[in-house]
Amino acid sequence: MYRFYRVCFSQLISYSRGRTLYISAFPRASNSVNNNIDTIRPRRAILYVPGHDRRKIEKLSNLNVDCAVLDCEDGVAANKKTDARNVIREIAGSFDFKKIEFAVRINSVDSGLAEEDLMCVLSGERYPETLMVPKLESSAQIIWINEKLKLCSKQTGAKKVNLVFFVESAKSLLDLRQICEKAVDLSKEGLFRFEGLVFGSDDFCADIGATRTEDATELLTARQLLILVAKSFRVQAIDMVHINYKDVPGLVKSCEEGARMGFTGKQVIHPNQVPIVQKAFSPSPEKVEWAKELIRLFKDHQNLGKGAFTFRGAMIDKPLLLQAEYIVKMSEQFND
Repeated sequence: MYRFYRVCFSQLISYSRGRTLYISAFPRASNSVNNNIDTIRPRRAILYVPGHDRRKIEKLSNLNVDCAVLDCEDGVAANKKTDARNVIREIAGSFDFKKIEFAVRINSVDSGLAEEDLMCVLSGERYPETLMVPKLESSAQIIWINEKLKLCSKQTGAKKVNLVFFVESAKSLLDLRQICEKAVDLSKEGLFRFEGLVFGSDDFCADIGATRTEDATELLTARQLLILVAKSFRVQAIDMVHINYKDVPGLVKSCEEGARMGFTGKQVIHPNQVPIVQKAFSPSPEKVEWAKELIRLFKDHQNLGKGAFTFRGAMIDKPLLLQAEYIVKMSEQFND
């Protein structure tokens, strides 16, 4: 991480007339393809389902989860990869996902399996709304994905899909800004809409030689950096999996921490985790009521020519108004 800090701090610019420091290493970027993060479909919980397991896929009909990811990668054994592709292609045309987002996680570009995944899952009667790409480490791999999607479009008629990719190594994290810039650039006229970043904690720990602990302090810097980059490009930031799916208190704590940090959702590996996660990443009814009342009073004060004012014991100004507006917008997207 030394190189990261050296790069960041070498680019600190201090203006002599003020005391504000601007970190030019991560300025706010413009993702012209997305008007705002509010326009992106909510992914409070993304649930992984092995692509070859018909029984588990069928169970989705009884779940209220934002996003179901039919997996071709880590959740599928090497001798089941072909089965996973074929089952996903077949079931996509007949299964009723209702309000659940239908996503597919392909194998990594470097695995040599990604092209077969794409050609198969994008050739059925219905293809995924969202494509998730693991272990993405360079702008060249984004270019590769775009070219393969063009090829798929010519051969299968596949249209534009949403793109979410995974950060799972030190290289990926340190090069993340450049990778995102390329994704935004290609998405303007390409066949994907860049919508989010996912933090792959276990692969990341393995890559840097860290020991995973219960409170995940060894991952704090990486998680914060991913949030900064994601938000600068106005895309979603999806937090790490809580591996012990039976540990409800630990899951609640992890969700609350992630939401406070700025993550917009979390990966889940068991259906029982879904309601806990989606509640944690949703504004509470009390918070929504607070936000709506604040917005109403702010407008009243503006009409009277007044600026900041006190509301429920707190001084209210423009930054808090923006926070309130965001809470209301997000609450309107949820179907719970």
